[in-house]
Amino acid sequence: MNKEDRKNAYLYCKFRDEQFALYDEYAKKHGMLMKTLLVVNVPFYAKEGMTQRAICERTFQSKQTVNLIIKNLLSQKYVTVTEIPETKRNKLVVMTPDGRQHCQKVVRHITWAEDKAMSMFLPEEQKQLIDLSRTFTKNLAMLIHQETED
Repeated sequence: MNKEDRKNAYLYCKFRDEQFALYDEYAKKHGMLMKTLLVVNVPFYAKEGMTQRAICERTFQSKQTVNLIIKNLLSQKYVTVTEIPETKRNKLVVMTPDGRQHCQKVVRHITWAEDKAMSMFLPEEQKQLIDLSRTFTKNLAMLIHQETED
């Protein structure tokens, strides 16, 4: 690892942090926490609903975090939660009409912004960005889980 590697890692992580800050600012502007925005985005587009486990996997949030957000959305009557008879442990989260109406503008706008930002790249640039980001994430995960710094 050299000085250029460290500089580029810093820049990449700075851009990632700037993206997180943009999401956080956007969510707060619309009266919610960033993690709530990430979570409501999932059942909003899953018309038939989605299990809490699937929401965790989709958003990379812990079961506890998703459960707390879902309970809050349930108390606001923005989602319904029903047990799936075959499993009893998995619960299906479905956005209510009130929840869809409340979240529609916020969720659709952020999705539009993401899609539009990506469309500003050429197709080969999109693929390159995705491929390199995927590889960086895999490398980072491997190194974080490694016991020693070699």
